[in-house]
Amino acid sequence: MPTASVAISVKQARNLALCGQGFEQDDNRPVTKRRIMKAIRKTNMLQVDSVNVLTRAHYMPVFSRLGVYDPAMLDDIVWGKSRERKLFEYWGHEASMIPVEDYPLYRWRMEDAKQGVGTWGRIARIQREKPELIQGILDHIERNGPVGSSDLEAKGASSSQWWGWSETKTAMEYLFWSGQVMAQKRRSSFERIYDLPHRIIGDAAHDPAPIRIEAQSDLICKGIAAMGIATEADLRKYFRLPTADVKECLIKLVEEGRLLCADVEGWKQAGYLCPHVNPRARAKPTCLMVPFDPVMWERDRVERIFGFNYRIEIYVPAEKRQYGYYVLPFMLNGEFVARVDLKSERKKGVLLVQSAHLEDGYAQGDVAGPLMTHLQRLAAFLGLENGVEVVGDAAFSRYLGVVWSAVSGTSP
Repeated sequence: MPTASVAISVKQARNLALCGQGFEQDDNRPVTKRRIMKAIRKTNMLQVDSVNVLTRAHYMPVFSRLGVYDPAMLDDIVWGKSRERKLFEYWGHEASMIPVEDYPLYRWRMEDAKQGVGTWGRIARIQREKPELIQGILDHIERNGPVGSSDLEAKGASSSQWWGWSETKTAMEYLFWSGQVMAQKRRSSFERIYDLPHRIIGDAAHDPAPIRIEAQSDLICKGIAAMGIATEADLRKYFRLPTADVKECLIKLVEEGRLLCADVEGWKQAGYLCPHVNPRARAKPTCLMVPFDPVMWERDRVERIFGFNYRIEIYVPAEKRQYGYYVLPFMLNGEFVARVDLKSERKKGVLLVQSAHLEDGYAQGDVAGPLMTHLQRLAAFLGLENGVEVVGDAAFSRYLGVVWSAVSGTSP
């Protein structure tokens, strides 16, 4: 691999990372479907997650970048009719909503999955051990249209055609992973409803697929554009690409001039960036980010670029949590300055701030006002008509509560 040819400072790396994620513009125009899709194409995908303590995770990255918008517009883009649908659900970083035009770039992953490669162990096993179950489900969908795994299990109560919830669900996951079915929509329970790909994304389902190394190279180039500056590990993790394949692609892309090597201040690993990127680009966004925002995906990258130590504590026992259950970092002018544990209290119509913590080196008076402004915007976006309620014993929680009382005219 050629030696590094571009020197990048810590500040430049941070700006490149934020610009790549679509934070470089401060635009107060109305949010349209076109602008939503532009924002999603910047990140390449929206991660899907079932946690709903605040709102479904895929709604938030658009809010963080564009501000208050109508979530129904995103629903149309994801679950609308074939002509309106601009996104499909598949395995990107994790389960993700991905632009339909990128569908061919994932066909290699679908072909791997057909052979039981790159999937979870139980999915690979069912492909080998229960081919009749898999074909039976596929035939059922072809004849009868969209169906969920639970629908097939209900049918199994009076028929020997199906083998029970666990096997039926696993077989459906195999069909999804191998691209033989696609998610048509999700129920309120977050269960996927499946149909055949051509019934969902139309002719795009039949677009020719590039060969494996070309598809992966294109994904890497999309990944570097989204990350601005990245290590080999960053690029591999963004799309969950096989390590050996990434190494081969990087050699090819550097030789072709589609990527440049970079020596990034403070990084132990070599960096990569696009040859046409502006290393002097600037971005100083102020926003709240969910744990599933692409900026937050890889914790070591967050610490390396922003000097911000962040761990998601959803799966940590309550008594061992340091900051809370669903903690959103708050970025002010391009720096992480605080973190807040948030919950949508839908019956009360309030955005509950369960705790708020200020990062070292920042003043309460400089952070509280902008944070409260963004919390009010978030409450409006989530349709929580009674605004914000601040609780918690942390010092910054109490300070934030006083600020909110002054703003809202309520008692602290």
